[in-house]
This record gives sequence, C-alpha cells and structure tokens, in this order.
Amino acid sequence: MTQTTRTTRTLGTEKKAGASVSTRTALIGIIVEDRESAAQMNSLLHDYSEYIIGRMGVPHPKKPISIISIALEADGNTISALSGKLGALPGISTKTIYAKTV
Repeated sequence: MTQTTRTTRTLGTEKKAGASVSTRTALIGIIVEDRESAAQMNSLLHDYSEYIIGRMGVPHPKKPISIISIALEADGNTISALSGKLGALPGISTKTIYAKTV
C-alpha cells in the first residue's frame, strides 16, 4: 500500500504532512555548451516543475551556446539539489543566486 503525502505551497513556506518548511526564491543561471545534454536537462527541469516559477532561454547569437534562467521557489535543499544535478551534466554550467528576503 502506498501512502500519499499532500503538499501545499504558499509564498515563503511549504507544508508537508503537518510540518512547515521555509522556502526561498532563487534564480539558477544555466549555460548550455553541449546540446547533447539538453534532453537530460529538460527532464530534470520537468522533475522539479512544481517549484519553477518561470523559465527563459535564449540562444547566443554568435556562439554555439544557450543561456537559460530558471526562477524558482523551494526549500534550500531542493534548490541546491537541482542546481547540482544540472551542473553535473556534461557541457552545462550553473550558478545559483538567492533573494535576500524570505
């Protein structure tokens, strides 16, 4: 038998099974230099879609790279996990910045 955990999110907090977890607003900047990793990157972003506020991507006009920004609201561990998994992909670099206010 599988137990389902209900998650509700409001700005600044996430509640799981009666516990409240503080969330942060962050931006992950992504540079894609190897398009072969794009499918894996998109799969990861899909896995974390419940935390993503918005996404913008632009190809560099003169270089074979793409620049992507991901705005998200999640707990610090989730943000770090996503950034780390993305940065571990070949040809992908990431940098994460956090809002100073909670």
